[in-house]
Amino acid sequence: MDPQTSYITLSLLLLLRPVVPAAHDDGWSMKVPAEVRAVEGYPVVLPCSFTHPHHTLHSSMLVVWRLGHSHSGTVLFRCSSLDGSQQCDPELNQDQRYRLEGNHRQHDLSLRINSAALQDNGRYYCRVELPGQEHASYENKMGTRLRVEAPPRILSLWVEGSMETGLRALCQVQGSPLPDIQWMGQDDVFEGESGLPLAQEAPLQHRTTSQLLDVHPEGQYTCSASNPLGKDQAMVFILPPGLEKTPSNNNTFPSLPVMLGLALAAKVLLALGLGVWIINALKSKESTETPDFPS
Repeated sequence: MDPQTSYITLSLLLLLRPVVPAAHDDGWSMKVPAEVRAVEGYPVVLPCSFTHPHHTLHSSMLVVWRLGHSHSGTVLFRCSSLDGSQQCDPELNQDQRYRLEGNHRQHDLSLRINSAALQDNGRYYCRVELPGQEHASYENKMGTRLRVEAPPRILSLWVEGSMETGLRALCQVQGSPLPDIQWMGQDDVFEGESGLPLAQEAPLQHRTTSQLLDVHPEGQYTCSASNPLGKDQAMVFILPPGLEKTPSNNNTFPSLPVMLGLALAAKVLLALGLGVWIINALKSKESTETPDFPS
């Protein structure tokens, strides 16, 4: 068989093959952004709009928002609109931070989250159902990724260890993006291996802890945390040996109780001094107001 004959035969075979119709478009579509960013403590809106093939007025509608994919996700918000109502009534006992921002009758199912928190990070899925109509439901399969960012916040700063085994300072920080931590002394900044980050403790809570090794009594150490949204600092002062009263079964340096005691004593002395000043002022006023009778 010559090449020309082969080409003609192949062409005939292709023409005789049965044509498979394209998948039927059910007419549903949903528009959501791939990602939304928010700042901790501020409200955020997750946009969601849809179109559907049911051109007649649908009397009932169910709106569902989930955190996590499909039916395995956690239902955060659910509301229903019956008998053509313009209101979409949320179910009872739902978190009041969530509410429908859009007009569902105009196919806008946008969700508002008041006071976003780091725990709100995740992927959200919007779903709409038209009860009483066959195959009348739709959910976007990709969802919207919510990223909540937060400035650094130092959760705790403490010193542990003993004079025999050595002292170290630890600083626990929360923030998103995860903050960078820097240690500073009274006159310098510690570089290199002086400040060592520990393993991230709680990835979903965006926390990390840094330790500063070989700290010394009578030292003043500052933990500084920063990310693109801001900066936070905290300071710890280690009392010299002999001033602290450490229980034998506790290796944590108890500088805070001693410092609080000193602060309380200072307040007492200030109150006593103020009382003496008030008494002297009253005596001076009485002597001034005493009439001077002629002899």
